[in-house]
Parts: sequence; C-alpha cells; structure tokens
Amino acid sequence: MKNAYSRSASDLIPYRFLLLLLCLWACIGSTQAQYRPHEQLGDLFKQVQMAPVFPDSKTFPDCIPKSSPEQIMQAYAREKGKASFNLKAFVLRHFHLPPEPANEFRSDSTLGVAGHINRLWPVLTRQPVPEKSSLIPLPNAYVVPGGRFREIYYWDSYFTMLGLQQANQVELIQNMIDNFTYLINTVGHIPNGNRSYYVSRSQPPFYALMLRILAKEKGQEVLKQYAPALRKEYDFWMSGQETLSAAHPAHRRVVRMPDGSYLNRYWDDDPWPRPEAYKEDVEVAHASGRNPQEVYRDLRAAAESGWDFSSRWFSDQKSLETIRTTQLIPVDLNALLYNVEVTLADMAQLEGSKEQEQNFRQKAEQRKKALLAYCWSAKDQFFYDYDFTRQQTTNIPTLAAVAPLFFSMATKAQAKAVAQKLERDFLKQGGLVTTLTHSGQQWDAPNGWAPLQWMSIQGLRAYKQNKLADAVAANWTKQNVEVFRLSGKLTEKYNVERPGAEGGGGEYPNQDGFGWTNGVLLRLLMQPKK
Repeated sequence: MKNAYSRSASDLIPYRFLLLLLCLWACIGSTQAQYRPHEQLGDLFKQVQMAPVFPDSKTFPDCIPKSSPEQIMQAYAREKGKASFNLKAFVLRHFHLPPEPANEFRSDSTLGVAGHINRLWPVLTRQPVPEKSSLIPLPNAYVVPGGRFREIYYWDSYFTMLGLQQANQVELIQNMIDNFTYLINTVGHIPNGNRSYYVSRSQPPFYALMLRILAKEKGQEVLKQYAPALRKEYDFWMSGQETLSAAHPAHRRVVRMPDGSYLNRYWDDDPWPRPEAYKEDVEVAHASGRNPQEVYRDLRAAAESGWDFSSRWFSDQKSLETIRTTQLIPVDLNALLYNVEVTLADMAQLEGSKEQEQNFRQKAEQRKKALLAYCWSAKDQFFYDYDFTRQQTTNIPTLAAVAPLFFSMATKAQAKAVAQKLERDFLKQGGLVTTLTHSGQQWDAPNGWAPLQWMSIQGLRAYKQNKLADAVAANWTKQNVEVFRLSGKLTEKYNVERPGAEGGGGEYPNQDGFGWTNGVLLRLLMQPKK
C-alpha cells in the first residue's frame, strides 16, 4: 500500500509544479513591488524605532500601512514640525497593527500534550492571503512558529515538519517545501523568513533535509523534481568561491582555508541595523566602540545562524559588543552544507548524471576532511567553531558540536568523546544546555532548545550512544510536559537547569506556540526510541 501511494503521489508531482509555476507568475509582481519599511519610510522608521513607539522593535516593521509609503511620508513631512505632533498617534493613524490570529486560542489540558499539539497545527497555519505589508506573499499554506513570529522561518520549519510528518500532515509539508522552492526561485535563496527585511540573509540550510522527509513519504523520485532548486540554494552559499585566493580568502559566505579547501561562514549582505531590532543594534554598536557597520554585519550574521545571540560568537564570551560571527567557521553550518552536497550527489545519481554525482561526492568528501581538520580539537576531544582570522579553534563548547554526529561525519572515537562531554557537562535535568556559559543571551545556559535536543539525540543514536540519547529525550520531554502542566503552553525554549521552568534571556520575552518545540516533542512522544 505504501509503494502504491508513493507511485501515485509521484505521478502528481508534475501537476503540483505546474500549479507552483502559475503561483510564481501570480506572486512575482507583488514580490518585486514588496513593501520595505526600513527603506521606504526613511527618517520616520528611524524615529519610531529609536523612540521606541512600541516595546518590541519587530512590531513596526510588521505593521500594515493604510496608504502608500509615499503618501505616509508626505503626511509625516507636513506634520512632524508642528508643536502638537505626537509620533505614536501618527503611527496608529497611518498603520494597522500586525494581526494576531491566535489570540483567542485556549489550551485544553484534558487533551494531553500530543492532543494539544495536534490542535495547534491549524492555529499556527497561515493561508496565502496577500497583504500590503512587509510580508512576502507565498503561494501555499504554511506553519508559523507562533507569538511575535508571524511569518515562516527557514530552519524552524524543518523541525516543525518532523511533527507534521508524525501527524500525517504530508500535504502541508509539501506546501511548505513548495513555498521554500518559490522563494529560492524568486528571491534567489531562502530568506531568514518571508519578510522583506529578512531577504539579505538566509538561515541554516535545512532545505535538503526537508526534501528527505518528503521523499520518505512520497518516494525518492521527489528528489529529482527539487534538484534544480537545491542546486540554486547551494550556489547562493558558495557565491564568490571562484574569486578567492590566499591573499583574499573570504567573500560573502565562503572562506578559502590555508590548505586550499573551502568552508563556509554566516554572513548578511546589508551592513545596517536589523530593522526588526533597530534600536538594540544601534545601542550595541555604539557601546562597542567599533566600526558600526562591522558590528551590524556580525549581528546580522548571527541572526543568519539562528543562534541570536550566543557567547559562541563573542570574543570575550560575555558581551554582545565583542561579537565576531563573520570571523568564524561554524561547525554546524559546514555539517549542513556537507549534507547538501551529499544530497545533490544523490539527486545527480537519480538523474543518471555520473559526472555531476562524482563532482558533488568529491566536494562533500573535501568538506568533511576540512571540517574534521579545522574544527576538531585533539586536545579537548570536542568539535569547536574555527576562527579563520586567528587560525585556531574558538575552544568554546556548544551543542553545535553534535552536528558532525547528526550527519555521521565523525569517527567512532570522536563521537564517543563528544558523548562523554555531553553527559559530563551539558546534560541537565531538563535536557541538554546550549552552552556552558551564563551570559544572559538566549542561546546560552541555562536554556535548552528543541532543534538542538533533536540533533543531539539523533546524532548520539547514529553512533549507538543510545543510553545517553534516551536520557536526553526523557529529560527534555519531561521538562516540556511539566511546563505545559503548569502553564498550558509549549514555549520557544526552556530553562533546563530548573524543573518546570521556561527559558529566558535575549532581546524579547519567551514565546509560546511554538512550531519547532511542538514538532520535536510530538516526534519524541510518539517515537521515543529508534
């Protein structure tokens, strides 16, 4: 029955792509004319964010203008010099606040956690209804994380899909993948999220892993259909590789290593304050005493990593002002790109292109060799990020070290050593702590995050470290369930050092919803062991 379903689904793939093509034509005009508040509102945008008019800097970029930006700016020019001018009143007169579709949702504790999650899927699902805002229109339905995160997010979506797969929501997975394919084909890459202010950066490249989920449900032929999009995404990450030399080793996201191999870093194409965190970025740059554009770029690159923010990016491991993201070769990013290269090789094999298959397998092997050479510390027996400007590992222990295990890149000895350190230093009563540093940033201790728990559990199981994997899964699910029992919520992150505690720290309050927590927890509850 499964095989018959796979074949019939594969037969429908060309039809789905025809529909997607039609959607491309329908949406392309609105994408080209996308509202960009941080550019089109000029001084008004700066004044609103610096005041600040709203306590959350993301609110104003997400507001919906009641008239064209040109008309609003004309009104602003006429009124701002008047003694009676009130900035907040002006904003509320000319903009609609962002919609909050889930405000009426109330959890039902009698359903249990799994029932709660399955009841949340439609609450967190957004239909492709265009609005004249910074939201980039998408052709299909998609799941948002929840709370202040009103749009689709790139790497979040993979972990959300794990739960959707468990809940047999295959068509919703297909819709989300088709949305990401649309973004690759129109924007040139998958942005951080479908907002105009996110297009200058991406997020950890999980698209290839999403395709593996779909292929498991609908057959391996699916991979052939999405091969052109994945190649295009890979080209985005490798853009500028041909320009690199020993004298000029880095360009955008690619870095030429001393031995001539190539690895990648996080980057952002705009050296300005993030529109959704404008005031915060300006204040950090000012306090740093550094070149502001350099600081803005490092802040944005950390946002591309998804780890915004963490002491893993800080020179002093304490303060955001010392952020240096663009100087580092992240171990997890390069493990993900290794997987992209392996997937592209598998796609080429399905297409019957032996030359292309060999090319991508060679690239994957070269990346694996380089990652193990530069990011592994023989002294500490652990994987670290590599500082290519100082030509040494950062020696900052983080859960990013599990990525080479998750993708089966590590040796058995390396995996055993990583497992020992995880058990000794990272394992807490509520799961694995993100780093060993208490900096006040959200991607540091005492917080634990669903995507890192999942990658750790699966990475440990890949190397038969099942006892530790089971302990992590048990501790994490217990923490999630206990917070749900106390609050009726599943949240973005958790304090894994204290029973029943939500996470904290960072630029904004802990959010509930929450896409990737729901996805990972449902998967662990329904399939606790492999």
